[in-house]
Amino acid sequence: MNLVSIDFETANRTRESPCAVGIVVVNENIILDEFYSLINPLMNFDSYNTYVHGITENDVIDAPTFDELWPSLHKYLENNIVIAHNASFDMSVLRYTLDRFGLTYPELDYLCSVALSKELWPELRNYKLDNLADFKNISFSHHHALEDAKVVVDLLLKAMEEQHVKNIHGLMDKLNISSGRIFERGYVTPKVKRKKQRQRRKILY
Repeated sequence: MNLVSIDFETANRTRESPCAVGIVVVNENIILDEFYSLINPLMNFDSYNTYVHGITENDVIDAPTFDELWPSLHKYLENNIVIAHNASFDMSVLRYTLDRFGLTYPELDYLCSVALSKELWPELRNYKLDNLADFKNISFSHHHALEDAKVVVDLLLKAMEEQHVKNIHGLMDKLNISSGRIFERGYVTPKVKRKKQRQRRKILY
């Protein structure tokens, strides 16, 4: 089972409008594969979204639609651990777009690098991806889907080194975090287990 970092950019404020996707596959400390594609969302672009990521309607005229691209994406995601920064956004983009095209959900576990970062570096004021990259001296082009996916991997590798663990499972155990899960027409969100708080409540009662 590999760790797959994924990032979507969207054409507008709706979650079923991905216009770019970036994927980075890592096995412990080794990057195994990278994938990037523009996506034709078959809908209008919002000027604000274009301002953020720089992608226009003209850029995606000849790009594949999501359903055309899905067989390639599915190979990366199925039965792997997927991680995204602010995963609630990227996982909802995935689910809403699968729903839009009537495609079967992949079965996968997933993690949120925002939640991981809050446990790893609680002293930070915010956990935006560019702020975390600055904190760890990582240079990248923000809001490019592949670049964002790479930064998440870089942050994880630095975290595993700092925590003296060999893989994502070791990091999850050390931080006491459980993965979320996506399955056909359903999902469960990742959780941070608060053992100490639960024990304290038992003592108080």
